[in-house]
Amino acid sequence: MKSPKEVSLDAKILSMVSGKVLKAAEIILADDEIQHLQDYANIVSIKRLDHNDHGPVHMRKVAINALKMIKLLKESGIELNLEKEAGCGFEDSMIVVLIAGFIHDIGMSVGRENHEQMGALLASSLLDRILGVIYENDHYKKVVAKSMITECIVGHMATQKIYSLEAGSILIADGCDMEKGRARIPMMLHPDAKVGDIHKYSSSAVESVKIGKGENRPIRITVEMNESVGFFQIEEVLFRKINSSSIKPYIELYAGVIGKEMKCYL
Repeated sequence: MKSPKEVSLDAKILSMVSGKVLKAAEIILADDEIQHLQDYANIVSIKRLDHNDHGPVHMRKVAINALKMIKLLKESGIELNLEKEAGCGFEDSMIVVLIAGFIHDIGMSVGRENHEQMGALLASSLLDRILGVIYENDHYKKVVAKSMITECIVGHMATQKIYSLEAGSILIADGCDMEKGRARIPMMLHPDAKVGDIHKYSSSAVESVKIGKGENRPIRITVEMNESVGFFQIEEVLFRKINSSSIKPYIELYAGVIGKEMKCYL
């Protein structure tokens, strides 16, 4: 059964899309295999590995973040790669980032190491089934979408070079999910500090991450925190992902402690 938070995020996703993208959203939101993979990925991440949320809430947030970013790129007149290269439309790019964001961490159901590659393996047959319903007899778009979703999955940790703007949006969208709620359950289960806990404590300091229209570039990311330990998330996680992303030229990044001057990174 989905949590109230998942239900709320599902409603938000549905409110952001229409047409064929809405059809795709309805399919993946109702898919039991995806839900089970997300749930088990979180069990492995939190209970076995003592990591932050890598489950259904996180993956929904990444999908939402990526949709926001590619919409801002589109509004600024920037063509995404499926439009520019493959004869597809912006709707197809939205389908790709929606599905990729929604399943990018399913490899955590195997373990942390190489979870991007494990995720691509787990996603293969799933994508064949889902894209077959979305695109029906359009075999070309099924192949193109599957290829790019795979790029998004294997590239979301910046361990493998990515080239498409769609995959670049997933990379940064993943890094943007750093608000304190993501570490809530691990902090409750394991309250005593130990070596390596900087990710949990720094994430707990981040109050909000806002994605909106930039002043000089299409996208502005603003991170507000209650303690300076949150800068670890910016400098060691998010900024590294932005530096590796194909959409870096379109990003403004500001971060700071609430009540103090914001620091401009980009």
